[in-house]
Amino acid sequence: MIELNEVKKIAAAFGTPSFIFDLEVLKNRVTKMREITEGKYHLCYSIKANPFLIPTMTELVDNLEVCSPGELAICEALHVPAEMIIYSGVNKGYKDVSEAFDYGVIHFTAESIHHMELVSRVAKEKGRDVCILPRLTSGTQFGMSKEDLVYLIENRDQYPHVQIEGIHYFVGTQRKKLDRQRKELAMLKELFAELRDTYKVELKKLEYGPGLPVPLFEGEDFSDTLQPMNELQEALSEVTEWAELTVEMGRFIATECGTYITGVADLKSEYCILDGGMNHVNYVGQMMGMKNPIIRHIHTAENRDPKEWTLCGSLCTTNDVMVRKITLEGLAIGDTLSFENIGAYSVTEGIYLFLSRTMPKVILRYGEGEYKLVRDALETSNFNTPVVE
Repeated sequence: MIELNEVKKIAAAFGTPSFIFDLEVLKNRVTKMREITEGKYHLCYSIKANPFLIPTMTELVDNLEVCSPGELAICEALHVPAEMIIYSGVNKGYKDVSEAFDYGVIHFTAESIHHMELVSRVAKEKGRDVCILPRLTSGTQFGMSKEDLVYLIENRDQYPHVQIEGIHYFVGTQRKKLDRQRKELAMLKELFAELRDTYKVELKKLEYGPGLPVPLFEGEDFSDTLQPMNELQEALSEVTEWAELTVEMGRFIATECGTYITGVADLKSEYCILDGGMNHVNYVGQMMGMKNPIIRHIHTAENRDPKEWTLCGSLCTTNDVMVRKITLEGLAIGDTLSFENIGAYSVTEGIYLFLSRTMPKVILRYGEGEYKLVRDALETSNFNTPVVE
């Protein structure tokens, strides 16, 4: 966590609202995660969690999961090595897959039989062989059924340029009961064995998203946020005895490196109006301010009298409640509030176009006193303005 005096300097230099993503914190976390793996399996960063971390993550992890043509375009603009990319996600057409081939992507997942046929068609046209991991569904709209997976295995000769190397499996995020992950890994082990024994297919790889939890709110345990990975390490290590394992994570990697700073614009009765809002701040489980994230207060006044406040954003909707009840000392117009643990999904899940409010700046922290503005404040009104002949 950045020292509060330094946050104050950043707020003074760049203004609010802004995101600060601390690359030192990010590097330290991934280094510790690497130590936990003991070199037994690969780490994959899901870039939908925070694309502004991509340049640093290319140096820290083995793969990047890319889930849309737009994300692929970001990777291309940043010159991400194509061999690092695992191209995943639903709703891809011929053009999307073809562009991925032209970029040099060689690792794909398949959400359906249609996806498999599409990748195979493009591979044949391009005269290139690629590797594919069919995604097994967990009972949602994502991935394919076991029956469809078996169909692909049985008819694999119909896809001569596509090598089925393994399986992609991901259920969800913030999953605190690790017995569920252990049961999933046991199920996948049985499936690999069944496919080997019944269809004589030796699948080599498993890309697995465990959805490990991170604490976000007051009252949760922040003492060891890597504990879930440590606890699951034995089960993950056992996987490497029967498959080459890649563990895919986004939130678990990125959350702690992020800080969001927002200024107090107005005070009235028990309400504090901030220059940010729910269009910027996104905590899973936030429930319209029903849970309080970790917030630090940068004062401008000497008054330290405590008072209970409801923190609201700048949107003209009663839904824009960031915190329903919090006690702050001497809150004044012009103060800055620092929301912590917001390194994941804040920049990708906010409803930025709602009410045409300005998008916040994005600042990277490389070390104490070393910052870079990587996205200036962006006006959204032009995105909502119709073209009139």
